[in-house]
Amino acid sequence: MAAPGPTPQAKPRPKPQVMRLSDAAAGRIKDIIGRADRPIAGIRVGVQNGGCAGMSYTMEYAEAFDPRDEVVEDKGVRVLIDPKAVLFLLGTEMDYRVDKLSAGFVFNNPNQTSACGCGESVAITPANLEHDVGPASDA
Repeated sequence: MAAPGPTPQAKPRPKPQVMRLSDAAAGRIKDIIGRADRPIAGIRVGVQNGGCAGMSYTMEYAEAFDPRDEVVEDKGVRVLIDPKAVLFLLGTEMDYRVDKLSAGFVFNNPNQTSACGCGESVAITPANLEHDVGPASDA
């Protein structure tokens, strides 16, 4: 009877990229950070409870990293994802749109199930890691 060979090691599943940025969003974030009146480590993105649809997106300057933050580097920009928001933001593209009467960041989120008529709040279902998210991008 032959001796058993080495047991093959299971490869870890690639970590999905939580969020990606459009060129317009990356450019606007670079501009915002460049005009900041203090050193900025990046922009922190999250979600919070509130509004008529149940949740809203948050953005703020991040002066330092929180060890729990998910760090996304895309198109030369560093975005820090609040750890409580990761499952709500998986697969999201952050864009920056300029319309005739307004300009602002827009979140194209596959986990968003509805939005308030005023556009200030959204309903988001957390991503199911086994079914909703593909492998990490190489970008």
